[in-house]
Amino acid sequence: MDDQLEFLAMVSHELRSPLAAIHNGVRCLANPLSETSARERMQGLIERQLRHMTQLVDDLLDVSRIASGRLRLQRERIDLRVVVGHAIETLEPDLNKCRHRLTTALPDGPVWLHADPSRLEQVFVNLLANASRYTDAGGELSVCLRVCNGQAIVRVRDSGIGIAADALPHIFDLFRQANSADPRSKAGLGVGLAVVRHLVELHGGQVTAASAGRGRGMEFTVQLPGEDLR
Repeated sequence: MDDQLEFLAMVSHELRSPLAAIHNGVRCLANPLSETSARERMQGLIERQLRHMTQLVDDLLDVSRIASGRLRLQRERIDLRVVVGHAIETLEPDLNKCRHRLTTALPDGPVWLHADPSRLEQVFVNLLANASRYTDAGGELSVCLRVCNGQAIVRVRDSGIGIAADALPHIFDLFRQANSADPRSKAGLGVGLAVVRHLVELHGGQVTAASAGRGRGMEFTVQLPGEDLR
């Protein structure tokens, strides 16, 4: 019962902040005396908060589907390089806003997988978003894709706040904020990395996390079975 109440409190907090921001934005837009610059700022704010709320609802729906075994993959033959590229494009505005420097290393040729492109893009968007959230402005992120022994391996690294060794084993736990003391942990429900783990495992792969300790960054490694990869 306590866990349920804590979860409801978390959801309420996550919804209250964007709803308050949207309310203020709507009031500004409805005021005919508002300056054009203020109206443009409020419109951008409303759009950002709506995206945040949409992601929140999508994460909760995914948790529900995973818990009930109703999450199904729509597999097709895909080039993993394209999926990773789309994830980077999705996060590019946020990375630019935080002045993060992103480096990429992708193979010259295609990396074929029989997989769900939308769900794998969700995996890498979540990992990049997590890396960006816990990396200070001007920090460094990297994405590396390589092939080894029939496996496609993607590494997402950051120069962020890292994580203590005792918290590392719980980083993929549902509703768990490994860096709960950091204010940036309040920006979500702690479901993103749990969803990442389940989506990767549904593809027959595995995801691991490593950190040299607090203040020394993080590295997530995703391994996925490929098609005739050498």
